[in-house]
Amino acid sequence: MTMPAATTRRWAPVRRWRSAFLRSRLGVRITSIDARYLQIGFLGSFLLFGALARDFALRPEQVALTFAAALLTQLAGARLTGLPGHSLLSAAVTGLGLSILVRADSLWVHPLVAMLAIGAKFVIRWNGKHLYNPANLGVMIALLLLPGAWISPGQWGSDMLLALWVATFGVTVSASARRFDIAWAFLAIYVGLLVLRIVYLGARWAVLENQLSSGALILFTFFMITDPMTTPNHRLMRFVYAAIVAIGAFVWTYVFFSTNGLVWALFLATPLVPLLDRLMPAAKFQWRPPAASPLSGLPASTG
Repeated sequence: MTMPAATTRRWAPVRRWRSAFLRSRLGVRITSIDARYLQIGFLGSFLLFGALARDFALRPEQVALTFAAALLTQLAGARLTGLPGHSLLSAAVTGLGLSILVRADSLWVHPLVAMLAIGAKFVIRWNGKHLYNPANLGVMIALLLLPGAWISPGQWGSDMLLALWVATFGVTVSASARRFDIAWAFLAIYVGLLVLRIVYLGARWAVLENQLSSGALILFTFFMITDPMTTPNHRLMRFVYAAIVAIGAFVWTYVFFSTNGLVWALFLATPLVPLLDRLMPAAKFQWRPPAASPLSGLPASTG
């Protein structure tokens, strides 16, 4: 279906402005920024003003040990496999995510989780991609295997304003990582299921507002499921994947009445990614645009 001519003309100046901006020097610089710098800046602020300010169960030495283990493991793996040095950025993102989500009474849990999660990137691979999102895998390792570890998904409270800030920055980061589509696809399906549940039960809409004001939901949507190295390469398959994860998370939480539905759904759906890539092959995502062609939108190496 084509757009009416009047609508097309109305939006033509916007499209021309956008095209001109993307061709400008500033536009090239912005679109070529490695999204992991934005992730580190945002997640670092989120950790500092959210987890450290409100959740005293997280100790500074746990954060330091998490980062040390993540970076050293990534460095060792990069040396052994020949990955470029900037793959350390991915380890920093994982360290932040694990610091935000994982809690433990001891000092050894966080660095062990970080080491195992990053190490799995170099061991559990398929077709040149690591299979599991390291933060998601680290959370599951902590939940399933390590005594005295738990997940703290609601430590920021249910402040809607905070969630809106998280969403705003999350959109920026995921769009820069070229996985904006899967974030909104997941959110639309998951929220749609929540709305249907509210209507079916005849519950108050304040329930939905409380569910959507979760910082954990926004963090998952824009920083975990959007990981470009562990999601399907083809856009249509990303939509299918988002639907599978959204339905799985909803069923896990509201049918089975179990906790941590988001991380469980992503963990269980991850092995489907190679199948989805096989059904509809597409170019594998790489993080940095090639220096010779900054406007091509095809990033270079991985992390």
